[in-house]
Amino acid sequence: MPEPEEEARVLEPSLGPDDAEFDRSLRPKSLTEFVGQSDVKEHLAIVLEAARKRGEVCPHLLLTGPPGLGKTSLAHIVSNEMGAQIRVTSGPALERAGDLVAILANLERGDILFVDEIHRLHRVVEEVLYPAMEDGAVDIVLGKGPAARTLHFALEPFSLIGATTRTGMITGPLRDRFGFVERLDYYSTDELTQVVERSARLLGVEIEHAGAVEIARRSRGTPRIANRLLHRVRDFAEVRADGFISANVAAEGLAVFHIDPQGLDRIDLAILKVICQTHGGGPVGVATIAMSVGEEPETVEDVYEPYLVQSGFLGRTQRGRVATDAAWRHLGLEPPIRKDPVGQSLF
Repeated sequence: MPEPEEEARVLEPSLGPDDAEFDRSLRPKSLTEFVGQSDVKEHLAIVLEAARKRGEVCPHLLLTGPPGLGKTSLAHIVSNEMGAQIRVTSGPALERAGDLVAILANLERGDILFVDEIHRLHRVVEEVLYPAMEDGAVDIVLGKGPAARTLHFALEPFSLIGATTRTGMITGPLRDRFGFVERLDYYSTDELTQVVERSARLLGVEIEHAGAVEIARRSRGTPRIANRLLHRVRDFAEVRADGFISANVAAEGLAVFHIDPQGLDRIDLAILKVICQTHGGGPVGVATIAMSVGEEPETVEDVYEPYLVQSGFLGRTQRGRVATDAAWRHLGLEPPIRKDPVGQSLF
């Protein structure tokens, strides 16, 4: 079985130590600082205020949605808003039930346990969470065989915040135990422009509004990517320009780092080329695509495919992935006119 760190890298192939620290430095501290996701913020503000007024701990929360939209940031914001300590872990890191029990036993009243990629919890670990979430206790088996006995261990009231990029992989019993479930959606260009301008202020970077817009519209609807592109453009502006990020400087910098006007990078374009040029537009299976571009199938599905589908470049069918007319034209190719066996156009 691969180490947890190796598994975690699958979902964030370009996230290095410097970028991770960069993301943490720009993380908002309160709901008022958090840009976008207005419905989620409103619902969360009501839930947290109600818990504070009743003197209760925060209810268990499940945050879902694609990577980089702010699930981890919201978990830390809940911690700040409730004045609670937060313990952070991930599903793959909890390999044994004892690992989870040790963490739960050390939580104090009101503390928050944040489990990222909670859908990847081992089943035996997940089953420990059921009584912990519902009854505030865990059952520990001591000994083996006929001499084994069960110790009922009461826990301090705590809050579990789970984050997942794949809601469908969460089991029903686990999902039903969360009192608050919200999905985060991709950001608009206007919202991402606010994210870029806020991050630039925190970093002391001079940027004009048009430059922020240029970065925002190539950020695939994702704040994490917007901040990362700002990082790269800042470097470019300091080395190749006078440090000021105008629209032209932003466009030139992003072109140097192979981010095209639609926000597609080299892997995105490689995926489209495999489907269009190698397989005639598809359908093509995910495993075949992943092998052709040198990525894992999970990475293609979780990192690259959602944006390609949302942007209208990729279609998903029962037989595999197909390229749309927009994908052909984006590659500078003429889309073919094809019919499937029953005479219906694939596109």
